[in-house]
Amino acid sequence: MKFDVRFVPSADEDLAHYHAREQKIILDAIEKFLEADANVESKRRRQLRPNPLAPWELRIGDYRVFYEINPGTLVRVLAVGHKAHNNLLIRGERLEI
Repeated sequence: MKFDVRFVPSADEDLAHYHAREQKIILDAIEKFLEADANVESKRRRQLRPNPLAPWELRIGDYRVFYEINPGTLVRVLAVGHKAHNNLLIRGERLEI
């Protein structure tokens, strides 16, 4: 199934926190893994336990893209972060999920 991927404004700001090369890696992975089958769990995509951030996570190496799937075919990217050991960093700040 084909999905339309949109960023919420705060996720755009999260992405802008990274260098251009990192942004390209993240955006390429979003295009590859979320525009099709965003609602199917895989090695890279998984549904999360209930949390205040997002219901789904896309893993791209050490980067994490948190998203939700709205009714129909809309994927909303809610946050973009970086995993360092057991810490999730969004815009350089540690976040608990």
